[in-house]
Amino acid sequence: MPVNPVTYVSTRNRNNKKTSSEAVLQGLAEDGGLFVPDSIPKLPISIDKLGEMSYKDVAFAVMRGFLTDYTHRELIDCIENAYDSKFEDPAIAPLTYAEGAYYIELYHGKTMAFKDIALSILPHLITKAAQKNKIKEDIVILTATSGDTGKAALAGFSNVPGTKIAVFYPETGVSPIQKHQMVTESGANTFVVGITGNFDEAQSCVKAMFGDEKLNQELLEKGYRFSSANSINIGRLVPQIVYYVNTYAKLVKHEKIKAGDHINYVVPTGNFGNILAAYYASEMGIPVNKLILASNENKVLFDFLKTGTYDRKREFHVTNSPSMDILISSNLERLIYRITGDSDVETKKFMDALKNNGLYTISDDMKSGLDKFYGNFATEQETIDKINKLYSDTGYLIDTHTAVGAAVYDKYVAETGDKTVTAIASTASPFKFVRTVMDAIHDEKDDRSATDSAEYELSLCDIMSDETGIPLPKPIEELKKALIHHTTVCDPSDMTEVVKSFLKID
Repeated sequence: MPVNPVTYVSTRNRNNKKTSSEAVLQGLAEDGGLFVPDSIPKLPISIDKLGEMSYKDVAFAVMRGFLTDYTHRELIDCIENAYDSKFEDPAIAPLTYAEGAYYIELYHGKTMAFKDIALSILPHLITKAAQKNKIKEDIVILTATSGDTGKAALAGFSNVPGTKIAVFYPETGVSPIQKHQMVTESGANTFVVGITGNFDEAQSCVKAMFGDEKLNQELLEKGYRFSSANSINIGRLVPQIVYYVNTYAKLVKHEKIKAGDHINYVVPTGNFGNILAAYYASEMGIPVNKLILASNENKVLFDFLKTGTYDRKREFHVTNSPSMDILISSNLERLIYRITGDSDVETKKFMDALKNNGLYTISDDMKSGLDKFYGNFATEQETIDKINKLYSDTGYLIDTHTAVGAAVYDKYVAETGDKTVTAIASTASPFKFVRTVMDAIHDEKDDRSATDSAEYELSLCDIMSDETGIPLPKPIEELKKALIHHTTVCDPSDMTEVVKSFLKID
């Protein structure tokens, strides 16, 4: 079946148009905006038929509508190479029912986090895009991470010909296991750097490098060009839409809902990418009742939904759900563009205000475009309490980020009484945040909290596996034997020079 071509435009300049492969290859628009599709394709296959398909086939059905200048063969090759034996569960994103909701387990990949699903396919999309567009230079993937994107990107791009990847993470803002996953990456084309700052500072510096014309010219002269593995890259976002479509279709197949029934999605989020993917799924035709946005104590998104003002000028909290410790939610720009009526002029005004003044306020008309969203947040203690209660009541164990989502869902039900069938995005394995999870299920905080090392947390994984009967994930076994290869730490202001050193650019 033929598909309508989709063009990608910058949120800050609608005249900046790209094909899907060009947008994937470039990552961030030249004007600092994010690429968005000029139209959202509708689902090309009925829900009933999607329910009978494998995850790979659903991925093809969804992604072919967005990535329209990739040939069928190219897209199939990317999907086949992405969703293979590297995922421990052949369902890729299996569903588990516990205490009134379905959990979409998105953590069965190589790095035990939801980022694996998109970052397993992105390297293939980028290398195919380079071939299609006759790019001669090596692609340099430049990425900031709040914990999970970094290792997933490193795993995806490790030793991929024609690429190099540099990942920046907050040195004291990730879990010991997250850090150990990154610094033990052995790929010859990889570079990992801790920064003496937070994720927002790292992300801002990465965006500045993308927009630095002099630096980009230096790169081209040396045979390099930048791209991104963050969710600012549309090639990261499109694969995430798949698991929301797949979830709905599988619930229909197993007669938990009927085709056409509404569903709620609960998404713990900091950068807004994962819940934006659910929003795009609803725009494709999935009947969504509410998109329930769950924040931790860095509740800038909750406050935005409540007041219409996005204000990043606030205290930054280091929490037990570190991948959500973000105050500048980059992907929100794509939704802002949508609710301005696709106005690049208005979107640019808001983004300039955020950069220059630290905040912006949307109009009442724009607020009406947020009706599908509900927001709330969970405190540190509420997160721990939810892990404890769910495990005590059902034997089902979740990580801290998923617990933020589950705790917010409890608040939503208490507030609204809504009994719509609900799926919660379970974004990471409990083994990734083993110390907090163990403290939670033991209902205490003991001497573990004083030991800040990956080695100790890996030993705790064995204990947790023994106590809960949950098999130890293969990535944890592999991590025990991994050697440290990256020790560089820098100030955010030095990130550009560090990248030039990595690439041997004088």
